[in-house]
Amino acid sequence: GLTVTEAEKILAYLNKRGSRFLLLVLKQAKANAIKNFDLQEKSLKIKSLVVTKGPSYKRGRPISRGQWHPILKRTSHVTMILSGEERKEKEEDKDNKEKKEIKERKEKKNHGTKS
Repeated sequence: GLTVTEAEKILAYLNKRGSRFLLLVLKQAKANAIKNFDLQEKSLKIKSLVVTKGPSYKRGRPISRGQWHPILKRTSHVTMILSGEERKEKEEDKDNKEKKEIKERKEKKNHGTKS
């Protein structure tokens, strides 16, 4: 599949109504992949994209003699799966995290007082 950056560029300039919605879904999927799954932003690729039929809301347009013409507001479900490599932590970051944890643990000691 396409890389996420290429897909964002294409969807940003595509003159179709659905491209706006797909771009929003792509940005959400990218943010979730980076934050929740610790994947590298540069290695993200679109593995699959499926758009299925969702529920349709029934609305109507009133016409003469108390009748109405039906209008179906159709919706859809968008499922996007991204794949990529996991982010590698640098040794410096690991050392900094350990130091922060040690400092936090030292600060939490109150010696039985409420302050």
